[in-house]
Formats: sequence, C-alpha cells, structure tokens
Amino acid sequence: MNRETVDFYELVEKALEGLPSELAELLDNVAIVVDDWPDLSSPLVGSEEDDTLYGLYEGVPLTERGSGYYGILPDKITIFRGPLERDFWRDELEEQIRITVVHEVAHHFGFDEERLEELGWG
Repeated sequence: MNRETVDFYELVEKALEGLPSELAELLDNVAIVVDDWPDLSSPLVGSEEDDTLYGLYEGVPLTERGSGYYGILPDKITIFRGPLERDFWRDELEEQIRITVVHEVAHHFGFDEERLEELGWG
C-alpha cells in the first residue's frame, strides 16, 4: 500500500470521526470500506452519463427495518478512491470525501437521493 492510499484511508477515517456522536453510535452492523473503483456491475454505474459513483450504500436502511431484521449480514458503505482522486484536486479531496461519507451514511438512515439533493448533500 503506497502513501497516497494510506492518506486516503486517513481522510475517510477523519470524515467518520467528524460525524456527530449520536449518529456514529447508530452505525451498528455497518462495514465501511475503501475500494479503488466501482465494478461495472455495481448499482448506479452508468445509470446516467454525467453521474460518477464516489460511494455506494448497500443494505437495509434503519427506516425499513422491522422486527424480523436479525441475523443479517452487515450493511456496507464503499468509498471509491479512484473516481474521487481523479475528479478532485488535493485541496478539494478531503471535503469531497466528507461529503461522500455523509451522503452514504445518510442512506443508512433512510434518506433518498431526492432528499439529499434538497439538503445540499446530493
């Protein structure tokens, strides 16, 4: 792993540490990972020509979990290093990683794309 990759992981960790503690405590059964690039088979890849996938939430949002929700694999939030590093200069990268992390965590809490756009996190 090279230094730039380590720096990227540290920026993702910093973004997670910046979440309010009340929200961070609710991130139970959620795996947060960094991957280089999204697979072509990933949901949303290529859905619109001008869309770039910087992060992806896969799981059951808290708002949709019922009494039968148990014994389920962890939800997964993936942050994609390649597209973020390609599209943002170093001085913008930390802020965009923070935006991406908040965006994907918000999906875990049940926010859809439309609501995130309204809130300025789209």
